[in-house]
Formats: sequence, structure tokens, C-alpha cells
Amino acid sequence: MNAPFPNRAADAAKLPLTVLIAAPRGFCAGVDRAIEIVERAIERYGAPVYVRHEIVHNRYVVDGLKAKGAIFVEELDEVPDGVPVIFSAHGVPKSVPAEAEERGLTYVDATCPLVSKVHRQAERQIEAGRHILFIGHRGHPEVIGTFGQVPPGGMTLVETLSDVETLDFPEGEELSFLTQTTLSVDDTAAIVEALKQRYPNIVAPKAEDICYATSNRQAAVKEIAPASDLVLVIGAPNSSNSLRLVEVAERFGTKAHLIQRASEMEPSWLEGVATLGLTAGASAPEELVREVIDRLAEWREVEEHTLVTAEEKMVFKLPREVTE
Repeated sequence: MNAPFPNRAADAAKLPLTVLIAAPRGFCAGVDRAIEIVERAIERYGAPVYVRHEIVHNRYVVDGLKAKGAIFVEELDEVPDGVPVIFSAHGVPKSVPAEAEERGLTYVDATCPLVSKVHRQAERQIEAGRHILFIGHRGHPEVIGTFGQVPPGGMTLVETLSDVETLDFPEGEELSFLTQTTLSVDDTAAIVEALKQRYPNIVAPKAEDICYATSNRQAAVKEIAPASDLVLVIGAPNSSNSLRLVEVAERFGTKAHLIQRASEMEPSWLEGVATLGLTAGASAPEELVREVIDRLAEWREVEEHTLVTAEEKMVFKLPREVTE
């Protein structure tokens, strides 16, 4: 009897693939805190608990919380009377908690403490009589929330170096600057330098506003990108910090893709790739990193190496509304 015809595709040895995994990656302390706030609120108040805006920018996380009893809405008028509501980690304008109080709604503010710090700085600069130049991305929830901390007209958005050139504040005007917490470290430094050149007396924040997690994740990508043929960033297309990680990799001339799940990957991406860099934005859970590695292992013989560039031990306290 003849032997069965061999399946050469199955028997063929997989090509090796070195995967350089960035560390730190994934969840930051602010995201951990925000997710725990929603979970504890559901335990304490019972489902449903409403959340204004995505608690963090990650569909996997949002869907997981929906399954536990969270309902996500864009505006407060979508929240029925008598149910608790949570404000997202990105922060909200002052008008939002004011409206909640007026309606007698129980609310929990999950704003990242590092974003709240920027809010307090904005208030102090206005109190000191300074106009604020805010470096950030138009339409991002964090920018909307920060603008909502000060009176209309108290803040001007600066997105690019060319925006700096078009500013026309008179000499002697009291100015200060603040930044969104999830920006490109390098781009922001260039804009800050341009502002200081144009307005030498501009008042800087006491400490950098870009958060530790954003800075650390970008620094980690700077380590893996030069040694990689391709970098994959796990994150949402509306996640500012994840988009910045793609940009950081591309500046090294390395091809980079932003993906939300392993299912978005194509085997053709690995053609000519011997070393792949992998990281995750601050809203992406570690399960998605393992999911991507498992999918890569279906196609190639994966050898993992983790490159640690910083240790993160930051933990933020939970608000009393979910702890007492």
C-alpha cells in the first residue's frame, strides 16, 4: 500500500521570527484606576452604570465592561435620572459635573490624576492673569476637558510648529503654556522651544505635562524600532498615545502598523521580516499582546525577547465614592 501523499506545507519548517517586546507597554496607572472604578461602581450600585464617553480608548476593554453592566454614552442627557454615571479617564469640562449635580445624579470622576493636575495648572494660570497656549490635538477628549476648565477665550490651541508662527499676541502679554498628556515627546519639545523663542517670558509648567507612561512607552519604542524590520503597535485608532508610538517607530525608517486585535494582521506583513518589534498603547491590555504573539507563532517560529527600558510602580488612589 502506498504511503499517503505528504502535506509539504504542514511539514515545512517555519521561518524564525525574533519578536522584540517593549517594556513598559500597555496599561498605565490611570487606565488601571479608571477600569477599576467602573468595575467597583457596578459592584456597589448594581448594573447598569453609565459611563460618559469611552472610559479608555480601547474597544476590547469597553466591550468587557459592557458585558459586566456598563452603558457608554457620549453626553449626559443620555443618562436617565436616578442612575450613577462615571466620567472617563480623559477628563471633562467643568460644565459636565455641574450638570450632573443640577440633575441630582450620583457621579464618579475617573479622570486620570495626571490630567487633573493639568486642569489645576490651567486654573492657576488664569487666576494669575495669563493666557494659556495649550499644545494638543483638536477634538481629543482631553483637550476638550482642559479647555472646559477655564473661561471661554482663556486658552488657545497650538497643534503644530506652523501654528506657533501664526500666533499674534502683543509684546508684554502675559502668557503660559500647558500640554496634553499623551503627545509625542519630541514634537512637543520642538513646539515648546519655538514658543520660548517667540515669547521669551512665557511661563512653563513646573513639571512636564506629558505623562510618565507616554514618555516611557515612546522611549521603549526608540529602543526596539532601530533593530526591527516591522513594529506592531496594539491600540485604538482614536488613542493619541498609541498613534504617537507608530510615529516614533516610523521616524527610524521602520515600517509600523497600528492594530486593535491579532485578527487584523496579514501574513504578508511578515515577508522579509526577521525581527518584529511589538508594543501596546496605554489603554491596551496584556491579553492582546499575547494574542498577537500567538497569532505570529502560527506563521513563524517565534523567539521572544523583552527589552526593559524603565520600571513603572505608579499607583493612583481610587475615589471615595467607590471605596467607602
